[in-house]
Amino acid sequence: MYCLNIPCFVNAQANDSTRFLLVLTDLSRLRHTTIYCSFLAGALPSPFLAWSYTVSRIDDSVGQTVETNTQNITQQTLVLDELSPQSLYAKCTTLAQNLWWSWHPEVTNLFRDLDPIRWRQLDHNPIALLAEFTPERLESRAAELVLYSRINQAHRRLKEYLSADSTWSNVHAGVLGSNPVVYFSAEFGIHESVPIYSGGLGVLAGDHVKSASGLGIPLVAVGLFYNQGYFRQQLDVDGLQHEEYLDSRVDLLPIESATDKHGTPITVTVETRSGPIHAKVWQMAVGRANLFLLDCDIDGNDSEDRELTSRLYGGDTRTRIRQEMVLGVGGVKAIRALGIVPGVYHLNEGHSAFATLEAVRGRMDRDGYSFDDSVSHVARQTIFTTHTPVPAGHDRFDGGLIEEHLGPTRDALGISHDQLMSFGRVEPHNHEEPFCMTVLGLKLSRRANAVSALHGHVSRRMWSDLWPSRVEEEVPIGHITNGVHVQSWLSWQMLQLYDRLFPSGWVSRMGEPDVWQKIYDVDPGELWETHYALKNLLLQFVRRRVTRQCNRRGESNESIEAARTVLDPNVLTIGFARRFATYKRAALFLTQLDRLHELVSDRNRPIQIIFAGKAHPADEPGKALIQKIANLRHDSKMAGRIVFVEDYDINVCRHLIQGVDVWLNNPRRPLEASGTSGQKVVLNGGINCSILDGWWAEAFNGRNGFAIGRGETHAQDDITDQRDGEALFDVLQHEVVPLFYERDVDGLPRDWIKMMMHSISSLAWRFSAHRMVMDYAKNGYVPAAGGLSCDMNHR
Repeated sequence: MYCLNIPCFVNAQANDSTRFLLVLTDLSRLRHTTIYCSFLAGALPSPFLAWSYTVSRIDDSVGQTVETNTQNITQQTLVLDELSPQSLYAKCTTLAQNLWWSWHPEVTNLFRDLDPIRWRQLDHNPIALLAEFTPERLESRAAELVLYSRINQAHRRLKEYLSADSTWSNVHAGVLGSNPVVYFSAEFGIHESVPIYSGGLGVLAGDHVKSASGLGIPLVAVGLFYNQGYFRQQLDVDGLQHEEYLDSRVDLLPIESATDKHGTPITVTVETRSGPIHAKVWQMAVGRANLFLLDCDIDGNDSEDRELTSRLYGGDTRTRIRQEMVLGVGGVKAIRALGIVPGVYHLNEGHSAFATLEAVRGRMDRDGYSFDDSVSHVARQTIFTTHTPVPAGHDRFDGGLIEEHLGPTRDALGISHDQLMSFGRVEPHNHEEPFCMTVLGLKLSRRANAVSALHGHVSRRMWSDLWPSRVEEEVPIGHITNGVHVQSWLSWQMLQLYDRLFPSGWVSRMGEPDVWQKIYDVDPGELWETHYALKNLLLQFVRRRVTRQCNRRGESNESIEAARTVLDPNVLTIGFARRFATYKRAALFLTQLDRLHELVSDRNRPIQIIFAGKAHPADEPGKALIQKIANLRHDSKMAGRIVFVEDYDINVCRHLIQGVDVWLNNPRRPLEASGTSGQKVVLNGGINCSILDGWWAEAFNGRNGFAIGRGETHAQDDITDQRDGEALFDVLQHEVVPLFYERDVDGLPRDWIKMMMHSISSLAWRFSAHRMVMDYAKNGYVPAAGGLSCDMNHR
């Protein structure tokens, strides 16, 4: 099988409605062969010089051949690349092994087309899918579907992406080239097929790594390999949450052993008073970035330690500190074994703060610095990001646990137990105060940030006692508001619309406001039709999931049949999906059931709500809340209008944020540090309706969505909840519903569409992860690495 490239004839790329047809004629035998073009480089075997070719461009949208050319083949006009079954399989495997594919829909669609049913059943895992194909079967399927050119184009694009020299970082952050950023996080949400995340913190970390890759920032990420990840959620017939943990198969993940310069697999050892903990290091490619994951399930560890990295956020306090030792201390040792010399340490939340102590120890051993000089040097290199706006949410450990686990590190540093404890205490000499990981991160970094403007104010107030001589406004904790990786969350349909509207190469300029102003050039009807199509895809997905839930629970045929038709695409559809922590107040809808009944059962202007989310296995109030919401389906006044979708993950999130009309967010202000799900909705034309908390407090301008209340809070939570509940129903009844259902003579909600446009134009560029990572680079990474740049909260 051969794949042919004719650069002298075709300059344009095929789009969704055009394809290129190639007819080869063997002049010696008058034999014709019809295949599809692929635009590749390669070598031309001499027997083909006796052939001629005809190329036709066929536009399927009009059913006509629109261009034809016939020439004799010469070495100058034709190059070809042999595609044996093994070569084809190898190229697909190369694509599957780098998670770059996960934010390139043309590659995702390629894998899906190989076997759509298995693709869905395998959680969109291309390695698992390819494991079910032989090279010969893959070639047969590729021939049947005419996939050769798509496979080769995707493979070529990945090679070009990885080898590109011209990146944003080369121009704006060149100092990082020889001083890479090491980014630590307890979880990473890259894609649903790699289940080592639980929620927002991990998804943010995944988006951070993807955008660093896109910008060309030299960044390596460090985390833990959770063999069982976070739990799979199922609700029983009574609505009670049940947790199931499944083992991952390493051979079906895009992962390989990390090796040192001699090719030897790397294992690191973390010393504690109770014995060593060993961890294997895995490596995962995320575009240009590498993610290194430490795994304790190896020989040499006892049974307890082998379970350390089995589950995310499981176990007791002792398990937690041991996990954080492996992440922080073990992570720095892994980077050292890889031969990487960091220019910057970026700690994403306090879980990894022990990394600073191991970095100090390494500086003392390698360079002979004193302890104080090493602390100063490491602090200048370290950026600390805090996410938690309540004191109780920060990890704290008593002195006994600290000595058991950090005793050997303390010995190597040459400091006393009290000195070590002082690094984790707000009051260094208060022997009753436990060791706080956030305090350690703040004390051993020279740049610290919250994740939204409001969260910055909260954090400065919360940690002001660390700087008693400063007024609150001068506490050196700034903010960089979170953003989302646009390509990961943008639907294929909206991407095509933007490609037609926006300037060529707009993805590399997504942080520029002028690019997004082009949304005002779209035909309102086209934007609405695109959104309506996405909404229908969402409802189809929800129906499949809810039907599967009913079947598993053994519900009646009547219930199963109702599930197949649940929800109406013409009804205002609200999405609420997130971790079911009590402060996120999913129950705010339940505070005024009469008004909820009125909204969902209105004959002319009803609403419908899709809920999804998990409660931590130990969070009984959160589980009870899920049960209440799930059981609303039994309320005759709400039948068919409220559904709960089980097992919230990146895949469920993607469907919801791409298809809902309104994304609801009603946390108890100011407990939402940032929130990013609403930012994903913006990209796809959805509208936010939220409490003025987190990112929405700085994003809302009165024309790009809806605000619940005016940002007031009360000292008593129950009063705040009552007021916010009333405000929620007021804004739905008097603003959201009327605007959505107001239609013109063409049946279009013109004012709603204007709000969609204003939301996209004012928010998409501002809350992208590319903007976020550029902010970190310019204000944090470059100065921390010793480059000339502005400084952020230097202290």
